[in-house]
Amino acid sequence: MGSEGPSVVTVHITGFKKFHGVSENPTEIIVRNLKGFMQKKGLPEGLVLGSCNILETAGEGALTQLYETLQLAVAGQRNETSNRGQIIWLHLGVNSGATRFAVENQAVNEATFRCPDEMGWKPQRVPVVYSDGSIARVRETALPVKEIVKALSKMGYNITPSDDAGRFVCNFVYYHSLLFAEQNGIKSLFVHVPMFLTIDEETQMEFVASLLKVLVSLH
Repeated sequence: MGSEGPSVVTVHITGFKKFHGVSENPTEIIVRNLKGFMQKKGLPEGLVLGSCNILETAGEGALTQLYETLQLAVAGQRNETSNRGQIIWLHLGVNSGATRFAVENQAVNEATFRCPDEMGWKPQRVPVVYSDGSIARVRETALPVKEIVKALSKMGYNITPSDDAGRFVCNFVYYHSLLFAEQNGIKSLFVHVPMFLTIDEETQMEFVASLLKVLVSLH
């Protein structure tokens, strides 16, 4: 016993494609370039960088893609005979009006889209998951948001904890991911980033690399 070595943390990451008002989504660029960036930088010890996927910026119409993305990674890891350690789903979304990074503590069971999503859906005061009941229902991440924010602040990043991921696609995806995480014994986290005009691409890439390092250090 104990010969398996230290526990490994596998982080799977998603970003989003363009949507109304955001013709170039920074999270699509970050997630597409992350594996190459981390290979050059070097992965923190104990970290496995899993799948990096770009989701349609859509709610109900993109659910099949979301669940396939979630399930494939978890199923693949469970089939391995090595010590699988902890699995974390990290979702990145853009807040075009933000001036700093925000780590989202929770998602709300409400879809009220300010504009149609990329598949034309514009729900108003609709439950994200009907079987969860009220639109006031909240699901919280099992990860320590305050600790994560404190560690990244010490590294010099302009970052804040948040209890409001909005009611658009980001919140919709996060709610489903938190439910999936609870059902599968894994963890989920959503982080909002600003536009590249506010915080440049290189800084945002470094931020995600630092975030991965912090997530590994928690385990």
